[in-house]
Amino acid sequence: MHLARRRRNVVAGLLALFALCAAYVLWEVIGTVFFAITVAYVLVPARNRLVARGFSRRVASALVTTGAFAVVLFVLGAFGFLLYQRRQSAFTLIESLPDELSLEVAGMVYAVELSTVVGAVTATLRGVATGLAATLPVVLLKLMLFAILLFGLLLRPGATGDAFRRVVPDAYHDVLIALNERIRQTLYGIYVLQAATAFGTALVALVVFYALGYEAVFTLAIVAGFLQFIPVLGPSVLIALLALVDLVGPTPDPTRAALVVVVGGVLIGAVPDAVIRPRLASWAADLPTSLYFIGFVGGVLTVGAIGFIAGPLVVALVVETVELLANDTGSASEADADDVGPSVEDDTDAPPEADDPPDTGDSPSESADGGSSPSDSDSSGRDQSGTDPTGD
Repeated sequence: MHLARRRRNVVAGLLALFALCAAYVLWEVIGTVFFAITVAYVLVPARNRLVARGFSRRVASALVTTGAFAVVLFVLGAFGFLLYQRRQSAFTLIESLPDELSLEVAGMVYAVELSTVVGAVTATLRGVATGLAATLPVVLLKLMLFAILLFGLLLRPGATGDAFRRVVPDAYHDVLIALNERIRQTLYGIYVLQAATAFGTALVALVVFYALGYEAVFTLAIVAGFLQFIPVLGPSVLIALLALVDLVGPTPDPTRAALVVVVGGVLIGAVPDAVIRPRLASWAADLPTSLYFIGFVGGVLTVGAIGFIAGPLVVALVVETVELLANDTGSASEADADDVGPSVEDDTDAPPEADDPPDTGDSPSESADGGSSPSDSDSSGRDQSGTDPTGD
C-alpha cells in the first residue's frame, strides 16, 4: 500500500512538472487552451444530451464542437467586419470633437483639453486596426487549435476528473466536488448568463438607437452588447460617449443627448439586467458584483483578453476555498464543544467513589483485573491494526 501511494505521488509530481513545462513551451497558445477548456466545461451537458438521444460519442462531440466553432467564428467575424466597415466613420466622429470643452459650474468656467485625448484615441484605434490585419493568420491557426482541442475534451469529458480523483485522497473528494461546482457555476455565469444578457442588450439597443435617429444602429447595438461583458460599467460607456458627441459634436443636439442618457440608460443599461439575469441567476455562481469587477479588471490587466474569464474564475475559487475553510473550522469547533460537554457532565454526575467502604481483600484482584482489560484491548487493537489490509 505504501509503495502504491508513493508511486502515485511520484506520478502526480511528474504530471505537475510536465504541466509547467508545457505551459512554458506553449505560452503563446495558453490562452486558446484555457478558452477551450472553459468552453468545454459549459458544453458538456449539451454533448451528454445528444448522447442520451442516441448519437455516438464522436458524432455528439463533433456536432457540439462545430456549433461552438461556428458561433465563435460568426461573433468575431461580424464584430471585426463591422469595425472595419465603420472605421472611417469612427475616426471622423472622434476627430470632429473640439480641442477644448468649456464647462460652467457655480459661476466658474472650466476648460477641459480634449485634443490630447482625441489624438491618443485615434492613434490607438489605428494601431489596433493595423495589428489585427497583421495577426489574422495567427488568429485563424488559434481558431483551428481551439476546435481540435474542444473536440478532444468533449470526446472524453471525464478523463481529467477521474485522474484527479485517483490522485487526491478520498477524504478530500468533497473539496474537489465543491471546487468543480463553483467552477461550473462561474463559467455558466460568464458564458451563458453574460451572453444572454449581452444578446438582450443588443436587441434593446438596436430599437432605442433606431428610434433616436442614430446612424449605424446595428454597429452601435453590437458594441453595446459587447460592453455588457464589462461589469459595473457596461453599455453606459457607449451611452455617455454618444451623449457627449450630441452635446459638443459638429451638429449639437441637446434634446437627443438628454434622451439617450435617460431612455438609453434605463432601457439599455437596466432592463436587460432586470429581466434576463433573474431568470438565469440559478445557473450562476453567487459572486458579488464587486468581486466580479475586481476579477475582471485584474484579469484583463494581467493576462490580457482571456482575463475576463480567468480573473472572475480565480476570485470565485478563492471565495469557495474560504467558505470551505470556514465550514471546516466551524465543524471542528462544534466537535470540540461536543467532546468537552459530556466529560464535564460525567465528572459532575458520577457517584463519589470515596463513600464506598474500602475492601482490602478484593481490591488487588479487582485492580489486576481492571489493569488487564485495557492491555488486552490494546493488544487486540494492535493485532487488528497490524493485520488490517487497508491500513497504511
